[in-house]
Amino acid sequence: MADDLTAQLATATLDSNASVQRAQFSDRVPIKSIILRPDGGSGLAGKLARVGGWVKTGRKADKDAFAFLELNDGSCSGNLQVIVEADKADLGQLVLTGTSLVVDGVLKLPPDGKKQKVELRVEKVIHVGLVDPSKYPLPKTRLPLEFLRDYVHLRPRTNTISAVLRIRDALAYATHTFFHDHGFRYVQTPIITTSDCEGAGEMFQVTTLINEAEKLEKDLIENPPPSEADIEAANLIVKERGSDVAQLKSAKASKQEIGAAVVELQKAKDNVVKLDERSKLQPGIPRKDGKIDYTKDFFGRQAFLTVSGQLQVESYACSLSTVYTFGPTFRAENSHTSRHLAEFWMVEPEIAFAELEDDMNCAEAYVKYLCQSLLDNCSEDMEFMADKIDKSCIDRLTMVAKTPFVRITYTEAVELLTEAVKNGKKFENHVEWGIDLASEHERYLTEVRFQKPVIVYNYPKGIKAFYMRLNDDSKTVAAMDVLVPKVGELIGGSQREERYDVIVSRIKEMGLPLEPYEWYLDLRRYGTVKHCGFGLGFERMVLFATGIDNIRDVIPFPRYPGRADL
Repeated sequence: MADDLTAQLATATLDSNASVQRAQFSDRVPIKSIILRPDGGSGLAGKLARVGGWVKTGRKADKDAFAFLELNDGSCSGNLQVIVEADKADLGQLVLTGTSLVVDGVLKLPPDGKKQKVELRVEKVIHVGLVDPSKYPLPKTRLPLEFLRDYVHLRPRTNTISAVLRIRDALAYATHTFFHDHGFRYVQTPIITTSDCEGAGEMFQVTTLINEAEKLEKDLIENPPPSEADIEAANLIVKERGSDVAQLKSAKASKQEIGAAVVELQKAKDNVVKLDERSKLQPGIPRKDGKIDYTKDFFGRQAFLTVSGQLQVESYACSLSTVYTFGPTFRAENSHTSRHLAEFWMVEPEIAFAELEDDMNCAEAYVKYLCQSLLDNCSEDMEFMADKIDKSCIDRLTMVAKTPFVRITYTEAVELLTEAVKNGKKFENHVEWGIDLASEHERYLTEVRFQKPVIVYNYPKGIKAFYMRLNDDSKTVAAMDVLVPKVGELIGGSQREERYDVIVSRIKEMGLPLEPYEWYLDLRRYGTVKHCGFGLGFERMVLFATGIDNIRDVIPFPRYPGRADL
């Protein structure tokens, strides 16, 4: 085998096109560019290639004369079979799952009847990253996703999590492409905010008061504050220095002597001020009138991690007309369900000179685009998901991409749910007008009643945010939710309230202070315009696409109550 391989290498080096083109910024050939070719890589037979990756599985053969390795570099879900002879490296080290390799070799056609279309015969081992099998936590056997959450730094090496990441990446790329192609501008809204977009109060606070209080407490222990006697002594020195200056002046001393005495007097006065200030220091968080004094905080006021970039991006919509933001958001909700995270990503477009129907049209077009983009560009990973996770995921994407969404009012939705209850359907959550539809209600509408995506609009004002436009009936607002099979609500949006008097009334009605929203009200004071927007929960879109059950498994580093690893 070795002689045959050497002969192939010698022949190949005579051909200027004998090597497979390497990645532009990496000294290797991505495995994807070999095995995902239309011919499965068979057309590259006889060419040289340097590949790198991690061993998924390995085994010795022919009395340890050589080893078969399944190598994966994360560029795709498929593996490249690599054959290494015993004279090239210690095969016992190479066959261990998790070992990293960089090797040079020749691509060859495998024997007839093999699944793979091409394999790599190794000529030289460039690098080996060893693994201790007694300590490596990810054996080649399939592991529960819940177990993998304890190893968020290593779980990307598993087939499922790496496929999720590639799907997530494809959805992010499709998001930017969709909005760019439709003339939207990407706005980076702040992560730290002083506004509560949802009005729910479930926000993470950003403060340095605790750190400063801890530092002060430590400092007061190491350097106790001055006593009254210390301050009296310092004041006495001030009097003495003042007397020195007076005596020098009366004695008509030189300007230089008087100047030096004045300097000493000022030093004594400064020392008294410092001692006086330090004597007033108290351990703990600063308070005023019985409340925490946030004027002493880093930003001079209360600040939080954002729950949405919507309010801020509206200011750009009212200048650039069509914009969107795409970034992390945070919710301090002590929820342990499979649908909640403390940190998650939101896609939030905002459109000026537009009403609720425009908002629904944009949301429907966007979701369809995402689904079609995965079908067109992520077929290998979607086929993996269909095989290992959810057999219906590809059919679901196809259905959403091709099917017009149903549109019904909230009132019609409640009537349909009430009718279902009368016909024997049982819901855990009671159905009546005015409730916030639960996931079971949303999924009934999409999976049972219509069996397609549904947009529900015109919700009761009591269950929606203050910024949503009040309808003429004064009972509902121009809000809409896009409901899809598998996850229920995927998108929430609305036409924004552009009337100054009405939005002020709504803020007060919800018990919110006006002061933090004065800048937001300026958008209504100066050149107000009808506008609308929505938010898509990015992780929910990944859940919908992949069929994975728990949202903690579709974000690289999940944060939820009790866990914030790395």
